[in-house]
Amino acid sequence: MSTWVTRAGVHIDRAASAWLIRRAIDPDARFVFVDDPDERPADAVPFDIRGVELGHQGQDCTFETLLRRHDLLDPVLWRIAAAVHEADLEDDRYDAPEAAGLDVVLRGLSLVRDDDEVLALTGPVFDGLYAYFQRSLLLGEEPA
Repeated sequence: MSTWVTRAGVHIDRAASAWLIRRAIDPDARFVFVDDPDERPADAVPFDIRGVELGHQGQDCTFETLLRRHDLLDPVLWRIAAAVHEADLEDDRYDAPEAAGLDVVLRGLSLVRDDDEVLALTGPVFDGLYAYFQRSLLLGEEPA
């Protein structure tokens, strides 16, 4: 089991990235949240912290960086990446109408739950997004 570390205060990119890490990179990942990035455990893999390799790179959010660094080519994950990117960066790079709602849900959860609970609650949300986008790609249209 690997330990991954990020800043406290889980929002869209952190929650989505943690889900991606467990789904496609490290199924047994354990997450640690820190207020001060300088106080992160030495053996932990940092993500979504300013200046680390697995954070925002160029115009990419952390989720996109993880996809690129781990050569994850699944088109469904890239469709989720578009929504996460738009919710996180709001730069209109992608047409992702679900981004605003997703962002509001994650921000709301972060107001009433601690970081570990937010990850536990949002895992099924991202599983659902994956299933929806996968079916959409297979059907060539939005599922009914």
